[in-house]
Amino acid sequence: MIGTGATGVQVIQEVAKTAAHLTVFQRTPNFCAPLKNSPIDPATQKEIKASYPEIFAKCQQSGGAFIHLPDPRSALEVSEEEREALFERLYNEPGFGIWIGNFRDTLIDANANALLTEFIKKKIRQRVKDPETAEKLIPTNHGFGMRRVPLETNYYEVYNQDNVELVSLLETPITRITPKGVQVGDREVELDILIYATGFDAVTGAFSRIDIRGEGGKTLQEKWADGPHTYLGIQTVGFPNMFTLVGPHNGATFCNIPRCIEQNVDWVTKLINYMEEKHLAKVEPTEQAEEEWTDHVNEVGAMTLFSQVDSWFMGINQNIPNRKRTMLLYAGGNPAYREKCEAVEANNYEGFEFA
Repeated sequence: MIGTGATGVQVIQEVAKTAAHLTVFQRTPNFCAPLKNSPIDPATQKEIKASYPEIFAKCQQSGGAFIHLPDPRSALEVSEEEREALFERLYNEPGFGIWIGNFRDTLIDANANALLTEFIKKKIRQRVKDPETAEKLIPTNHGFGMRRVPLETNYYEVYNQDNVELVSLLETPITRITPKGVQVGDREVELDILIYATGFDAVTGAFSRIDIRGEGGKTLQEKWADGPHTYLGIQTVGFPNMFTLVGPHNGATFCNIPRCIEQNVDWVTKLINYMEEKHLAKVEPTEQAEEEWTDHVNEVGAMTLFSQVDSWFMGINQNIPNRKRTMLLYAGGNPAYREKCEAVEANNYEGFEFA
C-alpha cells in the first residue's frame, strides 16, 4: 500500500485483517481520529429518522453543517482538567467532534491547537506499542486539524500486528517499481498486489479534467491558472450559465456535503426561477463581485490555521508541481455562507449580470 491519506487509512485497516503480510509505504503521516461507528438497530434507526428535522436544524447552526457545535470557551482559559476532559469525551464520540466540535479556538489559535495536538499525539503513542513506529505515525509538519482529518477504526492498532510493516519514505524513498514489487533504498520489497492510495486533485480536479470552455474559447483551466476566481463559489466570469456546485470557494466544499449541496441546489434553483420569471437567458458575475469574493475567501482562510500548512485546502498537491498556494475552501462556516447567499438573493442577485 502506497499512501496513508484518507483513502489509505480506510483501506489499510481492512486489508490488514486478511492479508498474509501488509507493507505500508508512508510518505506523509496524518493525524487520524476514531470514527466510532456502531450497528444501529431498527428501533434506533426509526428514532433517528423521526428526529431528522431537529438534526438538520442543528446542522444549520454548525460551521461544518454537522451536529457538532463548538464549545464557546477558549482552550486556553479553562483548567487542564477541564480541557483534557473535553478532549477525551470528543475523542471517544462518533464523528468529527474532536475536530470541529472542540474549543472555539483550536483551529485559529496556534497555542490552543498545540494543546489539542499534544493530546492526539499522546493517544497515538498509547495505541501503538512500538515507540519507534508510533513516532513515524505522528506528523511533525502540522498540528491536528490543520489538514483534513481521516476517521479510522483501529487504524493505529494495525501497526501492532505481526503481519504489518511500516516503511517511512522520508527515510528510504521509493526509487522504482520493479517487476517483483517496490525498490526502497537498497531493498526490494516483493509483493503480490500493489495498492496505490496516492491521492487525487481535490476541489478543482473535477473541473480541470473536463475541457470546459467559456466565451471566446477560453478554457476554465486557463482562467484558473493562478488559482480559482469565483463569486460565491457558484459562478466564474466568462462562463455564463455554468454553476460550480461544491466547487472552489463554495460553502459546500468544507462542509457536510449532503447538507450543503442541498443549499447550493436550492439557491441555484431559485436563481433559475428568477431568470425564467424575468425572461432572462444569461447570468454571470461581475468582475468586481468575483474579485471581492475571491479576496474575501483568502482573507477568511488567512484567519485560520489551515493557511499555515500545505494541503489540498490551500491548493497544494505534492503530485502536481508548480501549483499556486491559494485558499480553495470557504472557511467562514456554513451559517455565514448561507447568510451571504441569502443577502445576494434578497438584493435581486446583487453581483450578477443578466441578459
